[in-house]
Amino acid sequence: MASRVAIVCLLGTALGLAACDKPSPGNGQVEVAGSSDEATGAATAPAAGKVDRSHKGEAPPVAPFKGPDGSATTLASLGGKPLLVNLWATWCAPCVKEMPTLNAAAASLDGKVSVVAVSQDMDEAKALAFLEKGQFSALTPYLDPKLGLSTAYGANLPMTILYDAGGHELWRVTGDMDWTGAEAKKLLAEAV
Repeated sequence: MASRVAIVCLLGTALGLAACDKPSPGNGQVEVAGSSDEATGAATAPAAGKVDRSHKGEAPPVAPFKGPDGSATTLASLGGKPLLVNLWATWCAPCVKEMPTLNAAAASLDGKVSVVAVSQDMDEAKALAFLEKGQFSALTPYLDPKLGLSTAYGANLPMTILYDAGGHELWRVTGDMDWTGAEAKKLLAEAV
């Protein structure tokens, strides 16, 4: 019985890790954001790490999450200047990989763009410990243990969304990105 429980736990962990960044459907070819399957006309998801502008102009979801003081907040309440929202989790390998570059970008954008990294971990203590251990001092801890934002965005993690100062989406990226690289700097320049 104990071995069955262990197998179930291992399978659950493997599925959880695999789910944080789903591969492209079909024949393994990467689809372009906003493209469609010619045979069926069905829309396809953007490729990992690629920019998706199909939601440009949309307002942020109203799903509440926890601010640094533990009280409920929303993305709209954080507006007033450009906002870079990153959905991440400690169990998501691409999220962990990009976190140092997101922290560096947050430090360099200080005052120009607010960077809001919202943990999608159900274990809040684990997320807070990860941020503290990694010394990600430029990232304020926001928590979403009820996964309201992931649900609202239909997100595969990591997902990063840029809003302009008026609260309108400019683009989103699904998958990890080097937020200090040339491509990211060019994208972030759209907000300032």
